[in-house]
Amino acid sequence: MITNFIFDIDGTLIDTSEMYMPAMIMALADFGYHYSPEEEIKYQKELFGITGHDSLVQLGIPENQLSEILTRWNEYTNQRKAYMRSLSGIAEALDQLAQRPQTQLAVATSKKAPEYADFTQRFAFAKYFKVVIKEEDTRKHKPDPEPLLAAMQGLAGSPENTIYVGDTVNDLKAAHAAGMKFAGALYGSSQPEKIQSADFLLHQPADLLTIK
Repeated sequence: MITNFIFDIDGTLIDTSEMYMPAMIMALADFGYHYSPEEEIKYQKELFGITGHDSLVQLGIPENQLSEILTRWNEYTNQRKAYMRSLSGIAEALDQLAQRPQTQLAVATSKKAPEYADFTQRFAFAKYFKVVIKEEDTRKHKPDPEPLLAAMQGLAGSPENTIYVGDTVNDLKAAHAAGMKFAGALYGSSQPEKIQSADFLLHQPADLLTIK
């Protein structure tokens, strides 16, 4: 029986694609990296949900520029906080899930501590998460299973009674590498076709309540 639910945040609990990804394109442009409209769409979809550092590395940005570009990206992201919103139905689903006997909720996210603090201030349902694993809390990041295993350990859970809920193929890979089942948040995914092999397909947040 599934009693431990570990959640990704961006694209799973909240919609932040219009906050983070245009900001990335703007920051890169400031440093001379320009892409065609088709490439911008492609990279914004493919890189959403992983750490900023890993995103820039995948784009081939030189090591000596990463820090400056990440700082500029963060500045633009902070200017776009108005685009952050809860995904429809997620608050209600978490309210009901948290009331289940013996059920525990956690988060394993690529957000940094200040970003997670913004999340908790904005969304009341953050109170339900007993364990929170942020980018700084592990050495490796998704698709490596380390963040998920850390969250599971914090819940004193096992792969058999734990599920990870996310919206990207990296979330799926991390969950299966950790030996746990994966629920694909199709309702918030920018690339739902890449998570069709999930153990559970969530067409709406209320589908979380069907997982036993």
